[in-house]
Amino acid sequence: MTRVRRGYIARRRRKKMRLFVSSFRGAHSKPIRIITQQKIRALFSAHRDRDKKKRDFRRLWITRINAAIRETEKDIYYSYSQFIHDLYKRQLILNRKILAQIAILNRNCLYSISNEIIKKEDWKEAPEIF
Repeated sequence: MTRVRRGYIARRRRKKMRLFVSSFRGAHSKPIRIITQQKIRALFSAHRDRDKKKRDFRRLWITRINAAIRETEKDIYYSYSQFIHDLYKRQLILNRKILAQIAILNRNCLYSISNEIIKKEDWKEAPEIF
């Protein structure tokens, strides 16, 4: 019986995997078993960190808005949570990303937005219960 040379398909599959991990360092890009493990790990980490990136950016935007809002009025205590609540009450549709960009690039615009909200609100003192 004649000898059959196999391995073209397997070699092609391994070649594709080697291209994926070609930038990895050391043994992480050499043996095929370790390549497969590192490829699985890399794809898992990429999937997990895409969601984490969204959370991190939202936290950053909230921090920036809060810092800018607290600087606006010295005599009136105005926080991020009150600002967002008032925006929803006024039905102003501005997401946190846009508000954070306004807070960085054009702080006067954010001041005017918050002042308009504050003016329209009834800033009555809470009745004293004694």
